[in-house]
Amino acid sequence: MSLNNSSTVFLDSVPGNSNRFQVNVINESHESSAAVDDNADPPHYEETSFGDETQNRFRISFRPGNRECYDNFLQNGENAKTDASFHAYDSHTNTYYLQTFGHNTVDAVPKIEYYRNTGSISGPKVNRPSLLDLHEQLAKNIAVAPGSADRVANGDGMPGDEEAEPKEGEDKAGAVKFGWVKGVLVRCMLNIWGVMLFIRLSWIVGEAGIGLGVIIIGLSVVVTTLTGISMSAICTNGVVRGGGAYYLISRSLGPEFGGSIGLIFAFANAVAVAMYVVGFAETVVDLLKESNSMMVDPTNDIRIIGSITVVILLGISVAGMEWEAKAQVILLVILLIAIANFFIGTVIPSNNEKKSRGFFNYQASIFAENFGPSFTKGEGFFSVFAIFFPAATGILAGANISGDLEDPQDAIPRGTMLAIFITTVAYIGVAICVGACVVRDATGNMNDTIISGTNCNGSAACGLGYDFSRCRHEPCQYGLMNNFQVMSMVSGFGPLITAGIFSATLSSALASLVSAPKVFQALCKDNIYKALQFFAKGYGKNNEPLRGYFLTFVIAMAFILIAELNTIAPIISNFFLASYALINFSCFHASYAKSPGWRPAYGIYNMWVSLFGAILCCAVMFVINWWAAVITYVIEFFLYIYVTYKKPDVNWGSSTQALSYVSALDNALELTTVEDHVKNFRPQCIVLTGGPMTRPALLDITHAFTKNSGLCICCEVFVGPRKLCVKEMNSGMAKKQAWLIKNKIKAFYAAVAADCFRDGVRSLLQASGLGRMKPNTLVIGYKKNWRKAPLTEIENYVGIIHDAFDFEIGVVIVRISHGFDISQVLQVQDELEKLEQERLALEATLKDNECEEGSRGIRGLFKKASKLNITKPAPKKDSSMNTIQSMHVGEFNQKLVEASTQFKRKQGKGTIDVWWLFDDGGLTLLIPYILTLRKKWKDCKLRIYVGGKINRIEEEKIAMASLLSKFRIKFADIHIIGDINIKPNKESWKVFEEMIEPYRLHESCKDLTTAEKLKRETPWKITDAELEAVKEKSYRQVRLNELLQEHSRAANLIVLSLPVARKGFISDWLYMAWLEILTKNLPPVLLVRGNHKNVLTFYS
Repeated sequence: MSLNNSSTVFLDSVPGNSNRFQVNVINESHESSAAVDDNADPPHYEETSFGDETQNRFRISFRPGNRECYDNFLQNGENAKTDASFHAYDSHTNTYYLQTFGHNTVDAVPKIEYYRNTGSISGPKVNRPSLLDLHEQLAKNIAVAPGSADRVANGDGMPGDEEAEPKEGEDKAGAVKFGWVKGVLVRCMLNIWGVMLFIRLSWIVGEAGIGLGVIIIGLSVVVTTLTGISMSAICTNGVVRGGGAYYLISRSLGPEFGGSIGLIFAFANAVAVAMYVVGFAETVVDLLKESNSMMVDPTNDIRIIGSITVVILLGISVAGMEWEAKAQVILLVILLIAIANFFIGTVIPSNNEKKSRGFFNYQASIFAENFGPSFTKGEGFFSVFAIFFPAATGILAGANISGDLEDPQDAIPRGTMLAIFITTVAYIGVAICVGACVVRDATGNMNDTIISGTNCNGSAACGLGYDFSRCRHEPCQYGLMNNFQVMSMVSGFGPLITAGIFSATLSSALASLVSAPKVFQALCKDNIYKALQFFAKGYGKNNEPLRGYFLTFVIAMAFILIAELNTIAPIISNFFLASYALINFSCFHASYAKSPGWRPAYGIYNMWVSLFGAILCCAVMFVINWWAAVITYVIEFFLYIYVTYKKPDVNWGSSTQALSYVSALDNALELTTVEDHVKNFRPQCIVLTGGPMTRPALLDITHAFTKNSGLCICCEVFVGPRKLCVKEMNSGMAKKQAWLIKNKIKAFYAAVAADCFRDGVRSLLQASGLGRMKPNTLVIGYKKNWRKAPLTEIENYVGIIHDAFDFEIGVVIVRISHGFDISQVLQVQDELEKLEQERLALEATLKDNECEEGSRGIRGLFKKASKLNITKPAPKKDSSMNTIQSMHVGEFNQKLVEASTQFKRKQGKGTIDVWWLFDDGGLTLLIPYILTLRKKWKDCKLRIYVGGKINRIEEEKIAMASLLSKFRIKFADIHIIGDINIKPNKESWKVFEEMIEPYRLHESCKDLTTAEKLKRETPWKITDAELEAVKEKSYRQVRLNELLQEHSRAANLIVLSLPVARKGFISDWLYMAWLEILTKNLPPVLLVRGNHKNVLTFYS
């Protein structure tokens, strides 16, 4: 189909299509309005009008029976197959009907495909039409492929883009994804219901009592609930990928926090596998002891059983997530039966054996007796809390497999919060029931009954006919305080509790065995720790981290073989708590940063509550085990420093970035309220480098005195046709700023497009900077080719110096012997890189073609070649300057290359000669002083040269030394030059005269008429009158060069007062001649002129 602007009628070929809707542009005539109103239902929204005559002009009309379909389309926009439902060009009279509402346009309607990331597993990313596509003139003779009009009209990109995605879709088609119940709820419940429920909760109730026991459970639940709320807010603020807690934290707080917590969280899960398996093995060994079936000894039996168990669990995990999920469901059923078995047992009438062991069914007297605490020696509220709290963890079990969930944004909040609620009810229910049925101490002796007439002294057991008073003086084996198997005794069928213990331990071990590799794989994929990249690879339709599974297996086996986990257990709990703390802090930080991108769909959160949750988690870490908390913080801090130092090349839009922006903005605004003070002056420079890589030496010397102390903006002016300039400018902005960052240059890049160079610089001088952070110094390179340059270039060059002075901005002109511009060198380098890239691409194409020959044929070769991104620059190991050295330098100007790096090198012992001839406020002295503070220049001493009278040399030297000491500027020597104003020698003056000869008018040698005519035709030339009027100044420039040759020929750097040319009085060519003769045949020279406002002070 070709684009057609005629009014031909295209009828809808599928009139019954369920997603079909159209927008009619309703004529303003009454008849047309009536016709449409008869056939369409009124829209159910408030119409917006822009004036009386346009009111009700636009209205949506539906085909008969299609309102419901339209509503479905709006609700399921992502799933609507728009390309199949719409026709590109339906027309009625003179109105076009397109997906983009009503007329023929490439402007696109909002679609989810435009907002996806490249390589998204949820669907292909589509590029919308760029602003240039819409704004620029439409190219003529565009050939549109048949069937592509819909795509172009809707911004789907050019035909052919759809071929990039099918392979990924095929790979992911068979992936197993879980809903919120099986994927999150089941896992969280199994992880939270651990062994603690069956063998420690009764002891906690015995120690703390029912009241404090419920408070302990409640306090633990507060921590997990606050974390769950924060996690829900983060999860619903965008699409969640695989990686669980690591993904949430890293995308919120950045790679530094995410990378540090991700590694220890994955390790904690791996060691947790060993903890849970050892718990399971200990229970089995206890059963073997009872039946006298020990294999070797208790320790080795634990190792044997634990090793076998881990191998079986590894097999289930490697078999795939689907098998692991089925195993989890079976374990949950067993666990629920065991819990139900306990509650049923509490209402089954107790027998004498159970009564002797302290179980009397529900009794008000037992409830009252057990309600208050009865801590034994060495125990207290916080110690008991520390023992219970690990039982409440496990809320991240669902989030850890976020990559295997159908809809993580919905599943994680719903499943996690419901799991917390259900498990909390179960914990509190078990605590209250066991506290109301079982006494704290019992002997287990059925003969310890009450003799009639005995005084019970308020004892609940005594009131029920049993005397357990001897437990006060000697240890007993039964009761809440002494027997960890109380739930087995109370339950209707004891072995079911043992099965519940097995289920709790194995399910937690299985969840940790799955979580650790998934989190670790996500961490490795992000390449934060480059040495761990090996473990990023996934296998199969579910991208299973098999390498991570085996690493987790090795870690778990190592700790199982140690069989001493009592020391490591508190550290593991603290690792989990550290993750909880950072999740809470992430939610707070994202809210506090006030980023417009923070828009969680889960609205039940508050940033201060999240901060409270983070603080609470940190406090609980110290309550559980203070030394383990310290170890956790030390490890996390070390990893944070490591990741910060490595600076991984990622950009996740973290809240840290958002807060940095807010902080910078606040500081900039606050700075505007502070008046400038001379003590806080620092050079803030605009450097006319063009592209920063094209004049590196100019940037290096400027960066030397602005780094860490002042603003530095690398500026480029694009001159030429506006359309081409803007396009070139926009395309290079990010690349050039990235070059500065890569080369560790603390500077900004700015560019403008202008009709002429001077206009562009004038714009930069006026508009650059922000608030108090505005440039006060212009740095430019010396125009070495001024004699061959066109007139306009000289006028622009001298003009920007005049403009800078007009804006009260200081000027620094830098001259080195070989010039600054190395763009030709870079061009040759780029050409060589492109040739090498093309060669590698061709080799890869031929190699792939050999592999696929016979299956795809010659067509596959061309398609493969077309997809190779040949234009992508090869990764460079170092900066452009360093790579130049490794190229075929014989093809380049070697001296130019060396000169371009001269300020990168460390300057040896030498001098910086400061010729402070005119007082400009002190900038001429401040810049060299700052240079001596830099590492590369610290071995250079300052020598100060000032003008003076021959008969007052010593006095003026003392006065200058006094001034410098008050300024606290160290110097090696002071020289008073008394013969500046004498005439230069004839040879030097002859060189100057020959230099300006081509640019002189020589009007005095011509008649008046001819002279006037020449002035009108060449007003830029140097007149005899001008040259005579400033002859003394010209003498001074030539004489200064002689003195510089005499005194500073061996200096590392010369800093010299820049002569000022009075506007309208000194011609541009004469001024350039001054600069040329002044700096001729010298080491690197900085011509400096401040804005004549103080930048130095000796007041405190």
